Amino acid sequence: MVTTILTLRAIREDTLALVAKGSLSRTQPIHALSRFYSDRDWLMIERELETNQYLLGDRIGDLLGREEWTWD
Repeated sequence: MVTTILTLRAIREDTLALVAKGSLSRTQPIHALSRFYSDRDWLMIERELETNQYLLGDRIGDLLGREEWTWD
């Protein structure tokens, strides 16, 4: 997966797509994301996560926050 802009929003969007696809689960630690990025991108992602007070051992679900479901 290639992300050119590594903002927290972009990281969340990429992560949500990986969870939806079944490549990751919400219960895995955030550092599990590293296998989907190049080493260079991962270093930037780590910095962005740390800036926003996320630890690599936190769960992916913590990064994604609550999911809201709307029923028609």
